[in-house]
Amino acid sequence: MELKHLTAAWKRGTDFLGTRYAILCGAMTWVSESNLVAAISNEGGFGVLAGGNMPPDLLSREIEATRRKTRFPFGVNLITVAPNFKDQIEVVVREKAPFVFFAGSIPSGRDIEQAKTGGGKVICFAPVLSLARRLIKQGADALVIEGNEAGGHIGPVATSVLAQEFLLSLTEVPIFVAGGIGTGEMIAQYLMLGAAGAQLGTRFVVAEECVAHPRFKEAFIRAQARDAMPTSQFDPSLPTIPVRAIVNEGTKDFNRLQFDLLSKVKSGEIPREEAQVKLEEFWVGALRRAVVEGDVEHGSLMAGQSVAFVRKIQPVREIIEDLVSAAERKLAELSGGGPVVPAGSLCR
Repeated sequence: MELKHLTAAWKRGTDFLGTRYAILCGAMTWVSESNLVAAISNEGGFGVLAGGNMPPDLLSREIEATRRKTRFPFGVNLITVAPNFKDQIEVVVREKAPFVFFAGSIPSGRDIEQAKTGGGKVICFAPVLSLARRLIKQGADALVIEGNEAGGHIGPVATSVLAQEFLLSLTEVPIFVAGGIGTGEMIAQYLMLGAAGAQLGTRFVVAEECVAHPRFKEAFIRAQARDAMPTSQFDPSLPTIPVRAIVNEGTKDFNRLQFDLLSKVKSGEIPREEAQVKLEEFWVGALRRAVVEGDVEHGSLMAGQSVAFVRKIQPVREIIEDLVSAAERKLAELSGGGPVVPAGSLCR
């Protein structure tokens, strides 16, 4: 399909990433490994390897494996609160990873500076505008804004609101939009607002090239948007970051654990910090049980509300083609046949 509108609309994103399409695959622990990452990059998108809680030597091997499978650009996502985070930064520098993503919490200026010593570009997740501006001053080359429609750990603000807040205010660096995006039509809308591209995760879980267990993929295909719900914090004495996942017995297991830990924190049996670590350990283990072992009852089915648009298992090529063709059609419709100029592009 000839792209008369998309090429201009996401040029800032494709130039930055060095890709044909400014479609990123979000880093999903146990899911975004070398097979899926390479497949997405090979089809013109941008795959992102999930560092998660990987030991440094395993992360190094995954980067090497990804390089063997693709000659195209890809990124490595590091979670700033992971136990191995500092060692993982050393790995991406040593391996000269072309793009490093920081997620989980706000990285320090020193973290950003260190990551860039390997020659790669740094992309940070920014929850609020003030922090975004600070990250840019500290050297972030691009930002990702992710709304609470996303799967996994989420913030409090919807993608549509974040997009208006960020895209109409910041022009210094490319901004990629994520959270609840499942169609090319929605990608087109955010490009018109000034986004450099879009990040999706849930749609790629059911890719043929994804190593997730067949039962995990089937749970996504069966689910509706309303099935992917965030967890609740029961008491401020034990702060918890909400996690969006398809509701199952694992959700109830988490709630029971939270109540038990809350009781222990209030009684002084364990400190709050230890309880919070145990809650995070729950999600790490539960996600592995679902993705790797296929336990879709008690494992964690982390999914965004865009699970509504997951209807069948497809090769990565088909998923990307569907998104690209739909985005091109929508941009043509919005432009009335004229050239598409994203908002704010004249001042960039």
